[in-house]
Amino acid sequence: MTVKRDGRGRRRDYAKEYRRDHASPEARKDRACRNRAHRAANPPKGSEVDHIRPLSKGGACSKANTRVVSRSTNRRKGAK
Repeated sequence: MTVKRDGRGRRRDYAKEYRRDHASPEARKDRACRNRAHRAANPPKGSEVDHIRPLSKGGACSKANTRVVSRSTNRRKGAK
């Protein structure tokens, strides 16, 4: 069995990461917004919905703030 480790060689605590990144009310709101944007845009296979101004940086969950881009472009962009 392979043990997942972080960049410093420590074991990862997935439960702690989930609580930190997904369980807060703000994270739930952002996740719901991303899901709504994905359903509204209905991107083709290999594409994703990108928020022009990331939700984590205060971007709105509006149609004007979203666009459909290739998966590689979206992953390369990150939350910049």
